[in-house]
Amino acid sequence: MNPAGESDRPGASTTLFEAVGGEPTFRKLVDEFYVGVATDPLLRPMYPEEDLGPAADRMTLFLMQYWGGPNTYSAQRGHPRLRMRHAPFRIGAAERDAWLRNMRRAVDRLDLEPGIARTLWDYLERAAYFMVNAEDDPADGA
Repeated sequence: MNPAGESDRPGASTTLFEAVGGEPTFRKLVDEFYVGVATDPLLRPMYPEEDLGPAADRMTLFLMQYWGGPNTYSAQRGHPRLRMRHAPFRIGAAERDAWLRNMRRAVDRLDLEPGIARTLWDYLERAAYFMVNAEDDPADGA
């Protein structure tokens, strides 16, 4: 698979979205992730909704589209603009690491083929590092 979730085999057109089983797999991934977010002291305050459902739906639609599924995310919300959408929130190394910890647990629960899991994880890890918008304050002990 290449970074866009498309097969590297000539003539093959299977996307990562299709290879993992489509929408049900992405819903499970995001649902598992938000189970952790709901009780994470660093991440939970970043979600203004009382119910995490709307955030989970947005993330699910984004990931499905990114990996070759329907373009519902863009149809509803326009260009992803991930950094802009996350700019109101302080995201330092601690928040990034908390996000990755919860996402790692969620990816592991999918029991994906190792190559596909690695491709998915590599993207998620890069995305988490890309979202960092604040340096940790040495006075905070971070």
